[in-house]
Amino acid sequence: MNWQWNAFAITFATVFLAELGDKTQIATINFAARGYPVLSVFAGSACALFLAALMGAAFGAAASRFISPEILSRVAGIIFVVMGALMFMRKI
Repeated sequence: MNWQWNAFAITFATVFLAELGDKTQIATINFAARGYPVLSVFAGSACALFLAALMGAAFGAAASRFISPEILSRVAGIIFVVMGALMFMRKI
């Protein structure tokens, strides 16, 4: 396994900005506001995000063996647009 700071920095910045104000952060705020211990809420949220990111990275690595990164990127873009449109229309 090799490490690339460039890939780390780009991924960190993208995911960090995408997660600000999203449903996950709002749910985390809600649990903390209900009086659950902050460390427990943080740990639960961090573990869930870690697992979701691990699954995404593993899926991306596996899928890239069969599908070109360009196609994966376009499919991801289409999914983002569709999800955004559905959220805008309040379908999800």
